[in-house]
Amino acid sequence: MTEHEHVRVAVIGSGFGGLGAAVRLRREGVTDFVVLERADSVGGTWRDNSYPGCACDVPSHLYSFSFAPNPDWPRTFSGQDHIRAYLEHVADVFRLRSHLRFNSEVKMMTWDAERLRWVIETSSGTLTADVVVSATGPLSDPKVPDVPGIDTFPGKVFHSARWDHDYDLRGKRVAMVGTGASAIQIVPSIQPDVAKLTLFQRTPPWVMPRVDRAISGAERWLHRQLPFTSQARRGLLWGLRELQVQAFTKRPNELGVVEQLAKRNMGRAIKDPELRAKLTPTYRIGCKRILLSSTYYPALAQPNVDVVASGLSEVRGSTVVAADGTEAEVDAIVFGTGFHVTDMPIADRVVGAEGKTLAEAWRTGMKSLRGATAAGFPNWMTIIGPNTGLGNSSMILMIESQLNYMADYVKQLEVLGGPAALDARPGAVDAWNHRVQERMKRTVWNTGGCTSWYLDDNGVNTTIWPGTTTEFRGATRRVDLGEYDLLRPPPEPETAPKRRTTKRVEADA
Repeated sequence: MTEHEHVRVAVIGSGFGGLGAAVRLRREGVTDFVVLERADSVGGTWRDNSYPGCACDVPSHLYSFSFAPNPDWPRTFSGQDHIRAYLEHVADVFRLRSHLRFNSEVKMMTWDAERLRWVIETSSGTLTADVVVSATGPLSDPKVPDVPGIDTFPGKVFHSARWDHDYDLRGKRVAMVGTGASAIQIVPSIQPDVAKLTLFQRTPPWVMPRVDRAISGAERWLHRQLPFTSQARRGLLWGLRELQVQAFTKRPNELGVVEQLAKRNMGRAIKDPELRAKLTPTYRIGCKRILLSSTYYPALAQPNVDVVASGLSEVRGSTVVAADGTEAEVDAIVFGTGFHVTDMPIADRVVGAEGKTLAEAWRTGMKSLRGATAAGFPNWMTIIGPNTGLGNSSMILMIESQLNYMADYVKQLEVLGGPAALDARPGAVDAWNHRVQERMKRTVWNTGGCTSWYLDDNGVNTTIWPGTTTEFRGATRRVDLGEYDLLRPPPEPETAPKRRTTKRVEADA
């Protein structure tokens, strides 16, 4: 990367969001862009998460781009290695390699109000861009709790998203901290090999069976020869999930039937009444992420597994201590404790028009316009922004909707001509956020009686979209210029000193 290179668009991250943005920009005729990636390869969370058993809990044909169908998915629920290979394939097929800048971690992005562009400092140099598309994703920076004594632990410690493949767990005493989506895949994968597995569970998850199978050669042949069959399969998977949304968003009490199915799933493997009591949630299913596994409960029933119904509170040498006083001697601690979702670290590295960071602007809670733009941060947008997450379907659907919005945003700037920037109006952001939060009040995520990573420190759900993917696609199909202020470079009077303020023009004037 050359010093102070200038591009039309800078995309941050090369996971699904970043690669999708790159493909869409090329399709729109925009080739003056770069994709900045802190690692040395594409893949995002599917590169970083390589723990044993890592796989997707969304069916393969729905967890892929509509514009890049894959007829050769090997299983109905694909593993991490196949998804990562798919993303590498997308980078090759859509000729994105020349746009990729690996080992280029963004250190700071600062808005230059005088030149209407972003100054981006990276680990490999500095560049400027007219538009920034942040696609760092909410599942990119691991969250590790500050446990007293952890620094003095003599054994091995790592997070599930930073798995140490050089450390052999066979024959070891292992503490697994957390019972989220990663943990329920890790536990059955390592249980047969470890000497002892102690699972620290603050809150039990609802777990449904994972109906996974190999996709036959005949099916794959059919999808290759007749692409519409793959499209139909995807459409069916999407439609079924759209029909489920009402129960999550408007009629949570209807989910009681699903709870009974989850309890039967547990009952088939867990015969011990005491263990079953530990593993039975006391909140409405769906309030926290519903997990899929047919091997988690059988693993917990094995004699070399202990379930501690309490969180990890302290480490004393090689002894781990739960909040309820339970102790265990372990050789390794694996944290499956999630990510910085409502406090994304990238927000500390974005400095907007008023000299404030995005983290400062979001101190009372993340909020954006249509999940994409934030007031005071012109020509900056995010993929998978506030309130764009899903509790029952594929995030690729939401990403593609946001790519529509991004494409129209860039197109509107072209139409406006000359140096120009769009800044989301605070009133428009507040109005959008108010509508979202009003709809959120009835949802299972707010009324289900749990504390989840969907909620921020103020108890506000700034993560989930309280509607269907169809509704979101309609809301992000076009940019409404009435929701933005148009910024132009200030005029420079012949005798007056150069002004350092930006002229604000009504976008709909």
